[in-house]
Amino acid sequence: MIIGDPHAWKARFITLDERLLSRILHVWPACMALLPAQPEEDIITINLVALLSQDTVVRRICYFISYQHEPFGTRPGGTKFSKGKIDVAVLLDQERERYVAYECKRLNVVHKGTRGSLATRYVKDGMMRFLTEQYAEGLPVGCMVGYVMDGDLPFALTQVTGAIDAHKTPLGNINGASPCQALPGIERFSTLHQRANTSVIELRHVLLPFSSAEGAGTALPHTEVAAG
Repeated sequence: MIIGDPHAWKARFITLDERLLSRILHVWPACMALLPAQPEEDIITINLVALLSQDTVVRRICYFISYQHEPFGTRPGGTKFSKGKIDVAVLLDQERERYVAYECKRLNVVHKGTRGSLATRYVKDGMMRFLTEQYAEGLPVGCMVGYVMDGDLPFALTQVTGAIDAHKTPLGNINGASPCQALPGIERFSTLHQRANTSVIELRHVLLPFSSAEGAGTALPHTEVAAG
């Protein structure tokens, strides 16, 4: 838990995210090299976390990096329950409820010649978990990672930001997508949201190309519901 104003921790969380992102980019080529062309989301994340957990820099910047971290909720009688499993949680210390959460989703999945952006799933099954406080309860920062399976970052960015705008009411959008510091080979932006309890959370987004954008300029049939 965080004692006092959680927003006093925000700068620390953002700094941690920036430092971890540099290590994600460092191990990302090795992660891709381990995997087949169209792996499932969990397989990508497991291997990414395994590589990060072995990284000497990551070991210095956080207490622990956890795959499928389970935050606890509290029932009225005081008993605890699992609120689900966060794809990746970066813990600052031994306090299990103080973490930076990363929810990971695949984007631009090509199946039988049809590209599914899966941007709506990114919003409804990813971002909304922060807004309902299923994840990052009482915390001011959460993170989204998009694995862009065909490498077409511009298309993925357009689809995701469009889906965010289309769901602005349930997401409690305070602003649109705001660019973060540019880094080569990826797309980054942040969004600000009002939760139902009046607290505000910043979601920090990064889109990673899983493959080179071969054929990215080729027009493919598009759907939101491609398999996977």
